Amino acid sequence: MLLAASIACGLIGWSGEVLLLPVAMVFPALWAMSPLRMVAAFVSAGYFLAASRGLPQGVANFYAADLWPGLLLWVGASLSFVAVHAAAWTLPVRGRLLKGHPEKGRAVRYLAVGVLTGLPPFGITGWAHPLTAAGVLFPGWGWWGLIATAAGLLVMTTRVWPAAAVTLGGFWLWSAATWTEPKLPDGWKAVDLEQGQMLGRDGSLEQHRDLIATVRVAAADGSRVFLLPESALGFWTPTVSRLWQDAIRDLNITVLAGAAVVDPQGYDNVMVAVSADEVRIVYRERMPVPVSMWRPWLAWTGQGGGARAHFFENTAVEIGSTRIAPLICYEQLILWPVVQSMLHRPSIIVATGNGWWTKGTSIVSIQKASTVAWAKLFDLPVVMAFNT
Repeated sequence: MLLAASIACGLIGWSGEVLLLPVAMVFPALWAMSPLRMVAAFVSAGYFLAASRGLPQGVANFYAADLWPGLLLWVGASLSFVAVHAAAWTLPVRGRLLKGHPEKGRAVRYLAVGVLTGLPPFGITGWAHPLTAAGVLFPGWGWWGLIATAAGLLVMTTRVWPAAAVTLGGFWLWSAATWTEPKLPDGWKAVDLEQGQMLGRDGSLEQHRDLIATVRVAAADGSRVFLLPESALGFWTPTVSRLWQDAIRDLNITVLAGAAVVDPQGYDNVMVAVSADEVRIVYRERMPVPVSMWRPWLAWTGQGGGARAHFFENTAVEIGSTRIAPLICYEQLILWPVVQSMLHRPSIIVATGNGWWTKGTSIVSIQKASTVAWAKLFDLPVVMAFNT
């Protein structure tokens, strides 16, 4: 029953519907109820694998292969999550982490779990973190909402979890009844694309001219900043830079778009800003997708290739006079990049993705739901651009 319930938590909470994210907060109670460490491990695996169920199909799409590589990566990605939860588990009644206080013992252990799975190195694959639900339960509360959600998760591991569930359920119902989508920042416009796997791979002049034409048409509404998806400009070179700057020189706009900066040691997944006055790289991705993009073992063995991870750099960047929190693709699925950015008090959350490989899955919907939840928590406008 615990395993079935944990799978249901993962399936429903991470369905891609933002208002269902609080279902994930039942998981700590199921973990705490587990009578054996092995059961706790299976409960944790059930939740994680259900929440990340789109990964096998996504990997198969990305590599044009069968499901086996995706299944192996899916299970491998769950290992750190399961290991942390299994190691931190204690007996439901007889745990004695804090002498004489088994309830506090479980809560303290789950606090450690939440921190470890939210921050590197375990947080590198820390998808489906229940804290993401804070924006649904406590929209506009900011850091206090995050603290209240963390406290609720800890109480869910104690004997009074039914009372905590009822209280959190009340906040959930009130939020759902009064829910509004985050605002789009004034003067900003997202340009979604449907170019499939060709986006970023087709670097022809014709492709760039088509994108430029799309932006120029969009600029007719008077917006000042235009956001294009991850990888929209392909390989970033001086020639591409000049082409784009010359093409929009007569417009008073800024184009913010994804690109790749390549060198012999590897590449950076970046956002670039192009305007009539300047062209610059404004953001280098902090956490590229592990294995498919980020392959640190290549550098360790003296080989080149793979995307670099800029873990603690450019957490918030300036676009004109506006400070933004940039999140590229995978960064929208894990906890620490957005929390790290919020420490710098941005005015806008800017999220991009190139989700052609997620066809047949809910991965892009989950990315968007997670981003919206964070925007609601900190009462920030959000702009998102995706390619599918």
